[in-house]
Amino acid sequence: MHRLIARGLMFGNLVAVDSPVLVARYNRALAALTGRTTALDRFHIDISGFSPEIGEELGDPRYLNPRGLNRQFILLTTDQARAPLLDATFSISRQILRQFITDNHATLYTLTAQDAVAGELLNSVYKAEAAAQLFDIRRIRITADTTAGTIANAQALGALIDAFTTRPDGWYDDVLIAQMIDLAQKTGDVSRHPLRLTQNEYVASDFWTAHFGGLYVFRDVTHPAAIAVDPDQALGDLPILSQLDFNDRAAIAQFLSENDLAVPVAQDRSARTVAILRHKMDQITAHTAAMAGEALDVVTSRDMHALARRHAQALPQAWYGLAALLRWAADGGPWPRITSDDPAYFYVMRARPGPQADLVNMMLAELSPLDARQLFICHKRAFYAAYAGWPDPMRDYVANMLERDYLGNKAQVRDQLFGDTSRRSGPPPLPARRGPWG
Repeated sequence: MHRLIARGLMFGNLVAVDSPVLVARYNRALAALTGRTTALDRFHIDISGFSPEIGEELGDPRYLNPRGLNRQFILLTTDQARAPLLDATFSISRQILRQFITDNHATLYTLTAQDAVAGELLNSVYKAEAAAQLFDIRRIRITADTTAGTIANAQALGALIDAFTTRPDGWYDDVLIAQMIDLAQKTGDVSRHPLRLTQNEYVASDFWTAHFGGLYVFRDVTHPAAIAVDPDQALGDLPILSQLDFNDRAAIAQFLSENDLAVPVAQDRSARTVAILRHKMDQITAHTAAMAGEALDVVTSRDMHALARRHAQALPQAWYGLAALLRWAADGGPWPRITSDDPAYFYVMRARPGPQADLVNMMLAELSPLDARQLFICHKRAFYAAYAGWPDPMRDYVANMLERDYLGNKAQVRDQLFGDTSRRSGPPPLPARRGPWG
């Protein structure tokens, strides 16, 4: 993975923890959550406060997510809202954490100026021994406080103030007044600067989970379905209308159509359409050539065409389906009929804008794994798994391609592939930074 780390494609945009004060705050929160501490004096954290360096130090990459169900988090700064979430086991976890920080920004900004905030994303499921248990997840509630209990103290002080102002004998209750003074010294003036989390509960209707080999759950649609990534995974009966797996290509295509969740990427003969199709074909060509032992010293479209000619017999059918669509878009050829049984089908689809768009694009990326760029953008976990199995020439090609064609202009690439990204909620992405070991 060193190629990805060096280019900021892995462990990029993490938040540096490099001062004794922040390290001490982190250790207090880590001890409160896990009973452990770190001896490191410098490390990097993601949106949840997870540090890959500390994970390596402790020999536990899930030290903040032990069962993969109720992720714990440590906030040292509200800037963590812009960081990625590493090794996510639920697609909604980063979105919820980012929204939580955004919704409670003023309070969290005040709290993290003095201490770390430790918390947990809670749902009603604490272990998943059967896939059906995952369907009990409906809402995510976030519990959080500083290691000193500032929010709890502020709530207690608020209750004492209410008693002081409403009870007839409040002015004469020395014990009550002493308690108020003691708590006020810890919290400050909560009447002027209330310390409370105004939004801490979020809906979890549609999500992907890494459990049971990977599972996509769509419930907030007209025709609900659960779609398993691994066809061999025994899931049992699930409490949902339709139960599919990645072998059910026609049924997945019908599900997307019935719920109006996806549209073709090629809807016109534009330069944008041509560029998308050529890029997808180039990646498939590169993969085919790399598997055949080619070095992939390609820098021009002419080089890529030469590779395609040389390996024409080995190119998968998905490449030929994309080529037929490219002839229509670029050369005025006839419109090709690409149905769900065509290997190119999911390569030429993208999500329709809407609340399920990110989840649909994530699933489409996993259904078209030779499009490395889309896989990297939409499904980091699947990308890193695929990358680990590629030969070195393919790893070199993909790392260079992503650094050249994506990192420098993320917004434009996302807009080209998926539509207008300016309508997405949450803070804008930070400029690309190198990873902590780059």
